[in-house]
Amino acid sequence: MPEPYDAILLLSFGGPEGNDDVMPFLQNVLRGKNVPLSRMEQVAHHYYQFGGVSPINGHCRELLQALESELDEHQISLPIYWGNRNWHPMLEDTLSKMASDGIKNALAFVTSAYSSYSSCRQYLEDIERASAIVGDTAPRIIKLRAFYNHPNFIDVNVDNVKSALDSLPIELRADVHIAFTAHSIPLGMSNNCAYAAQLEDTSALVASRVGVDRFKLVYQSRSGPPTQPWLEPDICDHLRELNSQGVKSVVVAPIGFISDHMEVIYDLDKEAKELASELGLSMTRANTAGCDPRFIQMVRLLIEEKLDETQPKLFTGELGLPKSDCPATCCLSGR
Repeated sequence: MPEPYDAILLLSFGGPEGNDDVMPFLQNVLRGKNVPLSRMEQVAHHYYQFGGVSPINGHCRELLQALESELDEHQISLPIYWGNRNWHPMLEDTLSKMASDGIKNALAFVTSAYSSYSSCRQYLEDIERASAIVGDTAPRIIKLRAFYNHPNFIDVNVDNVKSALDSLPIELRADVHIAFTAHSIPLGMSNNCAYAAQLEDTSALVASRVGVDRFKLVYQSRSGPPTQPWLEPDICDHLRELNSQGVKSVVVAPIGFISDHMEVIYDLDKEAKELASELGLSMTRANTAGCDPRFIQMVRLLIEEKLDETQPKLFTGELGLPKSDCPATCCLSGR
């Protein structure tokens, strides 16, 4: 029998926390990828407009604190550690700390709701790489399942979209359109995973609960060369299309993100918002799940699923219960 779980690992993407961090961070993100320096500098400029600070690390600190309180309240006595893929605290340093603390078996909550190479398989590779660096004393890490169709996740997004709709002037609500957005990925990667299908399922669940039948899943933040096909349409192209159709108002709901990443505050709150203004299109952006108490409760419920296999496994939608493991053939990079 495997040993009981003795810790929780919060595993995230990581982000810079000052201007001096930006280029080293981007070098970590783009290591091994054929991205020209000019493109890296262009992305760096996005961060510089916000003092070089990504919101993601701050969100992880809030999430960690909220989850500690949630676990304490439900008598789950497990310490929580935090490690990142691309910036401090780096995952290998966190696993080293866990090993020195005597941790043997940990459950990992990854801050991505969906399944793709970037949001699933690569994190498993990160764990494997960091474990190899730490050596034989590295703890065994088991990743919690995807949660794109967990009722709590849907509930939070439904209320956030409703709030955005309610913020519109009454005369603009009658023909409002919802644009659900997620980070685009290359088609070669998408063909090896359920990412797009999961996003479609989540979009349909939220739209149905909100009571709006004019909606579309669109994508944002693509970064590959023009010759490489990625998931489309892009949010800005979609806004232009809505304008050509005479649509007057749109709610943009970034359901592909659980918190306000740089891609949300720059690509949506700045670029898309500015384009909508130029087009005369009224645009409001729904909040991400963030640290809503129902989202924190969801993380605790996912943990309890693994601590006690008799616990109910909650899900909704058309795709059924997400797999609790990730076979070697799923979520391949497509490269």
